[in-house]
Formats: sequence, C-alpha cells, structure tokens
Amino acid sequence: MVRVGRAQDLDDVVRLIAEFRDWWGKHDPGEESIRVTAARLLEDDRTEFLLAFGHDNRAVGICQLRYRLSVWTGVDDCWLEDLFVTEAARGGGHGRQLVEAAFESARARGCRRMELDVNEQNSDALRFYESLGFTTEPKPPGRTLFVSRIL
Repeated sequence: MVRVGRAQDLDDVVRLIAEFRDWWGKHDPGEESIRVTAARLLEDDRTEFLLAFGHDNRAVGICQLRYRLSVWTGVDDCWLEDLFVTEAARGGGHGRQLVEAAFESARARGCRRMELDVNEQNSDALRFYESLGFTTEPKPPGRTLFVSRIL
C-alpha cells in the first residue's frame, strides 16, 4: 500500500530519510535537521512524501516529489527528489509502487513530465527507472550534466 504522507507521519519520514542518508554513507544532515525540514515540507503544497507500507503496516519506503511551474510547458513539472526502500523490504515491489503512485499524483496535478537524477554508475537504478519508462537520452545537442554549487 502507498499513500501520501501527512503531518502525523513525520516520525516515519524522518526515520526513512535518515536511513537513506546512512545508506549513502553520509552523516549530515542530522536527524533533528531532517525533522525540522521534513515538518515544513509536509505542510508545503509543492512537496509530497509518498510512503509505502509493508504487510505489518510499517512504512518501508519513501518517495519525495517536488512540483515547480515550467516556462517550457506552462504547467508544473514533477521532480522525483528521493526514492528509498529499506534494505529488508527491497525486492518486494515497493519502489515500483512508489513510482507508479508518483506518476498518478503528478498526472492529477496536470504535470506533463517527471524528472530525476541518478548516478550513471548505479546500473540497478538505471534499469529500474528505464523499466518504468524513463529515458536516459541526453538532450540535444549533447550530454546534459547535473551542475550544482554550495552557497
């Protein structure tokens, strides 16, 4: 089962985001920072956290969606910011359920595209997203790179 997270799901959101951070081998942000930010985002109508639940009704997966108006389409785009399923629940279809629920949510908002980033060396993730219809074709005239700067 997948549903949109609500304010009362804050503990599950914090636990899953912290577990995702740990999976990446990172130490920041700390859980209190995650809690403060996630609480704000749960109230933000431009953000959704989708939660997947296991057979014991415990949240085992999370998908964070961010919506933003695009000048190129005239409607919101959906950015799939985070997708994580706990190690014990992997292989149970929760990730696919989360992304399919993300498609439904984005379509309901009138979005015409969904985007995300994935490490090009993460072949399992690339195969997973391609199996759901995402393409990895570069935008012409060449390869598109993710560019960022710490401020």
